[in-house]
Amino acid sequence: MSRTVVIDPITRIEGHAKISVFLNDAGEVDNARFHVVEYRGFEKFCEGRPFTEMAGITARICGICPVSHLLASAKTGDKILAVKIPPTAEKLRRMMNLAQLTQSHALSFFHLSSPDFLLGWDSDPAKRNVFGLIAENPDLARAGIRLRQFGQTMIEILGGRKIHAAWTVPGGVREPLSAEGQQWIRDRLPESFETVHLALSLFKTLLDTQLKDEIHYFGEFPSLFMGLVGKHGEWEHYSGHLRFTDSHGNIVADQLSEDDYQEFLGEAVEPWSYLKFPYYKPLGYPAGMYRVGPLARLNVCSHIGTEQADRELQEYRDRFGRIPTSSFIYHYSRLIEILACLEKIQELVNDPEIRSDRVRANAGINNLEAIGVSEAPRGTLFHHYKVDENGLIEKVNLIIATGHNNLAMNQTITQIAKQYIRNNEITEGMLNRIEAGIRCFDPCLSCSTHAAGQMPLHVQLIASDGTVLQDVYR
Repeated sequence: MSRTVVIDPITRIEGHAKISVFLNDAGEVDNARFHVVEYRGFEKFCEGRPFTEMAGITARICGICPVSHLLASAKTGDKILAVKIPPTAEKLRRMMNLAQLTQSHALSFFHLSSPDFLLGWDSDPAKRNVFGLIAENPDLARAGIRLRQFGQTMIEILGGRKIHAAWTVPGGVREPLSAEGQQWIRDRLPESFETVHLALSLFKTLLDTQLKDEIHYFGEFPSLFMGLVGKHGEWEHYSGHLRFTDSHGNIVADQLSEDDYQEFLGEAVEPWSYLKFPYYKPLGYPAGMYRVGPLARLNVCSHIGTEQADRELQEYRDRFGRIPTSSFIYHYSRLIEILACLEKIQELVNDPEIRSDRVRANAGINNLEAIGVSEAPRGTLFHHYKVDENGLIEKVNLIIATGHNNLAMNQTITQIAKQYIRNNEITEGMLNRIEAGIRCFDPCLSCSTHAAGQMPLHVQLIASDGTVLQDVYR
């Protein structure tokens, strides 16, 4: 008799979702689905608002990565104004995004995922969280908290507040960097470098010992990868152009502009999830599956462009090949990106131009439609606005970074479920491994986060006729 296993809700992610695992008559996994069960509706209720308010409004989409929406929205506003922002404004925007990448990646690695690595997949779920990590390894937990604090405080120094800082605006930024803020960043960089090197050393050791199986079973499959790259193919997070590569390292499409995204990206929908399913149009749906985020950014770029991160990138590629295809390697790639961010912050904070007070260009409405793109911690983020002559929003389309990974997340949990579910047996470790497949992508599904504490989990075995055969509560 066929059965369905439901994991609802998934824990230690930002937002609310559930997983269904479908078993056949032999008790083997046929398929798994990742359901996003909350409807947000941001695109619709932005209509009628002035485009100048969009950065502040869309930042409220997420309390974990508001900077990502601030930047994508402000870049879209730049195009509506048809202005080139002052060089210092771009450098300050870049600095804020680097701080955002740092704090978000630190949250993902130290708070949400490391309890699995360090406390064990099968450990007590009441203790398998950041509080359990503090009890088990207080020095590491403290270092991770301090690293995230570094990124958050940088955002506050630049924008006036840690969350929803309405500082990035069409035409540039509101205020320059203060001398006190510049010095604080300089003073805290050495500690942050020390922490990320500690985390890299620890995780590489774990990969060589107790995490070998996860590399192969946590979403190792071929796909396309998409991300921004710079003029010479270097790692990029703010400007540049879009590139697609395949799992063999071949460049499938290059020099793509966000202005033309509708020519190469489609957005499918399914009746069982509110999250859209973007795909690469030339290959169709669902064959056009691709991944974004830190794994994809390291796969599409030729190099990073900073000394320490390039050295780590080379070791990373020596370990897994030019194009790692395991979703589990997202954790490793996040740490390399933190290192790259710290090096680039160090360059920018010492740039003679960074303290200039010329940080904003002023203009009127010159374009009625514009598309902005930026790399969020979780991947490429698109904002597409249409406005009237008065600058009021007529239509909005947002392709959120997590959405790009939707097809890949579903394939990842299916692969994990097929590996670990045997003979209809439900164990704590099995459930946690399936959830951890989603945590590889660090999805951001709404403004809320399940970073700490114990969340309820309800699993049901359901017969093909709808009869509930077994209830499991955690």
